[in-house]
Amino acid sequence: MELTWHGHSTWRVSVKGTDLLIDPFFDNPHTDLDPEDVAMPDYVLVTHGHADHIADVGAFAGVTAAGTPEVAAYLEDEHGVEETVGFNLGGTVELGDAFVTMHRADHTNGLDTSYEHGGGMPAGYVISDTKPTQTSDADSTTFYHAGDTALMTEMRDVIGPFLEPDAAAVPVGDHFTMGPNQAAVAVDWLDVDHAFPMHYDTFPPIEVRTERFVNEVAGTGSDAEVHVLDGDEAFEL
Repeated sequence: MELTWHGHSTWRVSVKGTDLLIDPFFDNPHTDLDPEDVAMPDYVLVTHGHADHIADVGAFAGVTAAGTPEVAAYLEDEHGVEETVGFNLGGTVELGDAFVTMHRADHTNGLDTSYEHGGGMPAGYVISDTKPTQTSDADSTTFYHAGDTALMTEMRDVIGPFLEPDAAAVPVGDHFTMGPNQAAVAVDWLDVDHAFPMHYDTFPPIEVRTERFVNEVAGTGSDAEVHVLDGDEAFEL
């Protein structure tokens, strides 16, 4: 599994022969790419409807997009997306070679105020190359994109022990999401081997020193290795 961070919460996740693009938003200081520079993915995943997560969805309108039914309908109606997969919290869908499980994120989900429908619950995604089961599979590889979230005990009680991510991308920018302290607790609760900070430095309120996150993770006693990626940098999981 290859993970590429394009700044903010935008990730490309390659699972065998399937490429997933999460929360396309390229107007951020950590990427040199414009949407038209990006190789077309097989699927787009959207965690919620805020502009800094869906702004560039229209550049991939010919690609199947997945999200909550409310967000999926919004992308069809307002962003010209032709095909969508609407699923919901706790559900797992098979997208090409990837198994994608949706989990809640503790956040808000406002849409364009002219849109008549609400956005539903924000989400995070657990992406694996095998279908989640009750039996632990040491050969599977699993990545958790936490979305925009606060710290929540489901990370400790459900996502970590049952979905067993090997790596997690967590927001660290504070103000709108967790900051370094709570994000470090999330990493510890998830019991992952690899952790990646995201959702920081894009706007003045979420400017942080990533060293704080590195130090906070170490302070929890977690064995996770923190990787502070450069924009557009890939990591082989």
